Amino acid sequence: MDTLIANVTAVTMNPKMEVIFGAYIGIEQGKIVSLSKTAPKEPPKTVIDGTGMVAIPGLINCHTHLASSVLRSLTDDLSNQQALEELLKKEAKMDSRCARAAALLSIAECLRFGVTSVSDLYYYPDATAKAVAESGIKANLALSSYRFIDQNEDFDFDTDEQCRELVRITEKWNGFDEGRIKIDAGIYAEYTSNYKLWEGLLGYASEQGLGVQLHLAQTPGEVEGCLDRTGMNPGELLNCHGLFNVPATAAGCGYLEPFEQKLLGKKKVTAVALPLAAAKNGMGCTKILDCVQAGMNVALGTDGAVETGNLDMFEVMRGASLSVRAQKQDASALPSSAALMMATVCGAQAQGRSKECGMLQVGMDADIALVDFTAPHLMPCHNVLNGLVFSAKGGDVAMTMVRGRILYQNGKFPTIDLSEVVRELTEEAIPKLFQKEETPSPAQS
Repeated sequence: MDTLIANVTAVTMNPKMEVIFGAYIGIEQGKIVSLSKTAPKEPPKTVIDGTGMVAIPGLINCHTHLASSVLRSLTDDLSNQQALEELLKKEAKMDSRCARAAALLSIAECLRFGVTSVSDLYYYPDATAKAVAESGIKANLALSSYRFIDQNEDFDFDTDEQCRELVRITEKWNGFDEGRIKIDAGIYAEYTSNYKLWEGLLGYASEQGLGVQLHLAQTPGEVEGCLDRTGMNPGELLNCHGLFNVPATAAGCGYLEPFEQKLLGKKKVTAVALPLAAAKNGMGCTKILDCVQAGMNVALGTDGAVETGNLDMFEVMRGASLSVRAQKQDASALPSSAALMMATVCGAQAQGRSKECGMLQVGMDADIALVDFTAPHLMPCHNVLNGLVFSAKGGDVAMTMVRGRILYQNGKFPTIDLSEVVRELTEEAIPKLFQKEETPSPAQS
């Protein structure tokens, strides 16, 4: 046996929602090979003392923009329109070097907070994939495709530059390291593209067995604009064009109509609730219970560091529960077990990883986070699940491992040279993005 986590409280998230006190978790070749209250007879190569710790399945962040961390705190007090304009100016200056460094910073933050897998919808997917590959985290990566194609313009998937980029990254990265990296097709949103691009991406995704990621019904303006242009709601319109015929992960969904929820429920679409990003931007959060009742899978995400300030999924779990309780005016509306389920089991389902992670169970990958419950704000602990959702913070994570490999432990990142990442950001990326445009002198003009 490679590793044994000894004397730990194990929150399994299995179908029985078992919590095992004084558990021993055996790990071999990246898999959980034993989980019981009895120490295995075989001596392990390494023992991790779990006394005072709670072991949970690694959290799964189902919607973020990793490389946007370089723009953190830039637009926090601006209106949505002002923020968008400012971000677009900076993103136009970004290159793959900036994106890789910023993605590594975000990955370190994710690992620090117990996240073992992310779904990323952004630009420079090759640079982000390199960062993911180096770090050891799991990821579903999608290029955020956008552009309207004129109705009279011939569209050729094989020559369209964004589609060609999807093909390149799929051929290079999809299935990397036995599926640690997966590539999805992606569109930014309905209102930044049209049916020719959607149908082209859908055809390729169907052929290659890819999923699709997108933003959907995040603002009232998005819905009103779609209705004005097409007479249909965005979820309804995209469904008509078959976009949900492949596994789809739709972020936001705060303004889906009940009939859209049912349409998407029949297609088993995942709605990714972004409670903190929605609140920070003054928008409505996903109606989580309504989506679940309509048959949709509901997972959780942070959005990018620009939208939320940090990538702490513990805050997101708490925010999800609080948003539902406020909507329903019922303190029992979304229990801690459901919030944890969305951040683990439902996240794994959204990423097509249900057979490998999301639970602590024999045969699953050893994607595990240890949370230190000896902190003052976590004592006493009368209910472990409540403590995880309503009291714990990302900073309480003492260790994060993916496939049995420790990627974060007690302030150290074995696979990420954080000092070099910071140097790259401060000396290269930030000056590039924030350099002021020089005003030409009269002699130059």
